[in-house]
Amino acid sequence: MKPLEFLLILIGVLLNAGAQLALKAGVRTIGHFEFSLSNALPIGWQLGTNPYILTGLSCYVISVVVWILALSRVEVSVAYPMLSIGYVVNALLAWQLFGEALSSQRVAGIGIIMVGVFLIARS
Repeated sequence: MKPLEFLLILIGVLLNAGAQLALKAGVRTIGHFEFSLSNALPIGWQLGTNPYILTGLSCYVISVVVWILALSRVEVSVAYPMLSIGYVVNALLAWQLFGEALSSQRVAGIGIIMVGVFLIARS
């Protein structure tokens, strides 16, 4: 894999991970809500005007554009498994930013993912 190809994949993955974190930050400011017809408008308004939610959605849009650029250069069977880098990034940043649990079992899983990504990148 050429450095530019890997860079495009990495940028796409990081934007996707950033989107997840921004969406999580957004719903943390809104809090738990139920899906019902009666609160669809007020919750929809809160979601649609929340800067974290808007940031997350923007990251998704940009990540799709970058991802398309990556797929035009790399086989999907190589690129798609690289999305798992986002699992690692999200787990670490969710632990750091939101205080989510990062147990030894999760760390072991992250290690396995990293080994798999390394093997695919070298193929």
